[in-house]
Amino acid sequence: MRTTRSDDVFDELEAINARPNPFESYTARELWTNPHTSARMLEFHLDESVDMSSRRPGFIDRSVEWITGHFDVGAETRVVDFGCGPGLYTRRLAERDATVTGVDFSIRSIEYAREVAARKGLSIHYLDQDYLDFETTESFDLVLMIMCDFCALSPAQRNSMLRKFLGMLGPGGAVLLDVYSRAAFEQREEAATYGIDLMDGFWSPDRYYGFLNTFKYEEEAVVLDKYTLVEASGSRTVYNWLQYFSADELEREFVDAGFAIEALFADVCGTPYDAEGHEFAVVARKAAG
Repeated sequence: MRTTRSDDVFDELEAINARPNPFESYTARELWTNPHTSARMLEFHLDESVDMSSRRPGFIDRSVEWITGHFDVGAETRVVDFGCGPGLYTRRLAERDATVTGVDFSIRSIEYAREVAARKGLSIHYLDQDYLDFETTESFDLVLMIMCDFCALSPAQRNSMLRKFLGMLGPGGAVLLDVYSRAAFEQREEAATYGIDLMDGFWSPDRYYGFLNTFKYEEEAVVLDKYTLVEASGSRTVYNWLQYFSADELEREFVDAGFAIEALFADVCGTPYDAEGHEFAVVARKAAG
């Protein structure tokens, strides 16, 4: 009979269920660049029946229609989309004659976006790059970060991105991004779950044992979904952080980075702001002076 030291197993389980400090580890690159998970994420992007990696086409169409009108997007408009994925927004904006740049570190998504642009005869500048490292001397009229990407970043990363946005905005330029709200935070609950091939094999093509620990950080309004994947070759941990905001908290971060808030909306379709909604969007421009 095979025996295992119980203290070793106990220590491993303790590590799996340990609560890290907020934003202690950042593993977004692994999720989006791993050959298997990036392929699955692209599937979710393109699945028109779910709001996961991307929202459904009807929402995106309404969103682009509103963006086009609200920001007067046309032939002279320079737009950059951070976290552009497979180009669902960039393509539609390019079809409205905007000059568009898309930045994403999922090579699968970027390759798909390039193929679609080529097939449709659209000139879109796609960059396979981590937007945290993105630098440019170009200026833009509109900076986008959609699908609550901003919430996945630590406070230091968010500040860095906002200052990056500020530096690349042309005269009169604007930032549009959306975030999860404090109301959504209240709906989240801590939990611990386990499954063989957790999430229907999402994490690996090979057999694995998956542990999901969801932690809430009340003071910081942060939620962590911590995935521990145990495979024959070893184990790994993926940290999915989400920051939740009140309108005042988000405005404070923008103001500290040199912005003035122009307007709040319930979403990136321009729906009127709802303080009880689970998401909201912000339009910001450089502060005067």
